Amino acid sequence: MPFDLPPVTRNLLIANVAVYLLQQVMGETLLTYFALWPWGPDQVAEGAQGLVSVGFRPWQLVSYAFMHGSLTHLFSNMLALFMFGGQIERVFGARNFIVYYSVCLLIAALAQLMVVQWFTGGFYPTLGASGAIFGILLAFGMLFPHEKMMLIFLPIPISAWVFVTLYGLAELFMGVTGTQAGVAHFAHLGGMLGGFVLIQYWRGKLPIKPQRRLYR
Repeated sequence: MPFDLPPVTRNLLIANVAVYLLQQVMGETLLTYFALWPWGPDQVAEGAQGLVSVGFRPWQLVSYAFMHGSLTHLFSNMLALFMFGGQIERVFGARNFIVYYSVCLLIAALAQLMVVQWFTGGFYPTLGASGAIFGILLAFGMLFPHEKMMLIFLPIPISAWVFVTLYGLAELFMGVTGTQAGVAHFAHLGGMLGGFVLIQYWRGKLPIKPQRRLYR
């Protein structure tokens, strides 16, 4: 993969790493106010500064996607962004790539909020760029369907569209069955759904048409 990353992808990498470093300095403070908390009334929690009121705030729909729970979590998301983000940005252009990334992370957040509200319950934070990253993977599978990809545990080249489809089905299975508790599978699927709808809109495939068709 080329190292001359286009500007939005490069700045997203920098921003995510910077916020993670800030998390190490500020501890639970960022988690309390900027992770994505479920809809509903606030709950009182014990924090570093004593009792604090924790709950959903509108800015969390964006801020959660720049926070990560561990170095491994950060590394896996940033590796995928590094590998695929630049290629998608070059096709979309910087402005449309920002729109695409934003839509994916927003739909991912809304999907997670709805699943917690109406299905799983509980009161816990969601954080990470994974929803937007899954949107980027979806875009790669749609824009470069015949590019070859390999799974680490299955070193056999497969087409990108097959890889992305299998990955999406695996996320759906794990989400429905509760496999890998603590992973926001439906946020991942939400990111893919948001990306798919936006690309289809840009392609003129939806009832509401763009002013001009952007992609085949």
